[in-house]
Amino acid sequence: MTTLVTGATGNTGRHVVAELTRRGERVRALTRDPAAAAAWLPAGAEPVAGTHTEPETLDAALRGVDRLHLTVTSGLGNAGPALVRRAVDAGVRRITVLWGGWVGPAEQAVADSGVEWTRLEAQEFMSNTLTWAASIRGEGVVREPYDRPSAVVHEADIGAVAAEALLGDGHAGRAYHLTGPESLTPRRRIAVLSRAVGRDIAFVPITHEQAVERLMATGVSRADAEYVVGWYADPGAGSSVDSTVERVLGRPARTFAQWAAEHADRFR
Repeated sequence: MTTLVTGATGNTGRHVVAELTRRGERVRALTRDPAAAAAWLPAGAEPVAGTHTEPETLDAALRGVDRLHLTVTSGLGNAGPALVRRAVDAGVRRITVLWGGWVGPAEQAVADSGVEWTRLEAQEFMSNTLTWAASIRGEGVVREPYDRPSAVVHEADIGAVAAEALLGDGHAGRAYHLTGPESLTPRRRIAVLSRAVGRDIAFVPITHEQAVERLMATGVSRADAEYVVGWYADPGAGSSVDSTVERVLGRPARTFAQWAAEHADRFR
């Protein structure tokens, strides 16, 4: 059996690759630059050229593939259904899809594909905390408009659930809501980071508009920036803890303290 992993060099995709290879699966890691990816991919993973936003580039990568892990990104858009059709036509019979935050064209195409599928509805990634790294290193501060709780999930847990759904039984037709084991406000995450890094980190409130403008400065549209910042403004959004990770994997979900210890050097 062979699995193709899209987004293989991303925050979550690399964990899917690592978990599949750990379990002895043959893996093709989709990347725009196979030579660069080969330097860090685990043994047993084969880098293949292509991009999931351009399905016409994937024919060679899909040849002989039985399973597909699809990461929905903002650039996928209407290419998602075409990618799913090509995958099914190529012989893929099981798909996991890491959603983009809602059931859009790609997610719906997977559900309508006629093959076994599992949708991974992950809560906010713990790796989003890395957006604080520069200001923590440079000034010892984090600037955010809201201090709402979020049940952030470790990317390695997403990868492990994806691997189990791809290789195990009993997951077809399910939508899995994936969270960490606790709901943490930014201030509480900062406290955890402070202990991991070994320095004091301050929380500095900013306005909603300042947060929107900060995102727009990175190239995000105003509409998308308003959506993201507005999500953090909702006191109920993403705060509920779900036990799916533990049920699927048979062990507790990783904590934010574990994530902080693993990434502490990036904040120093």
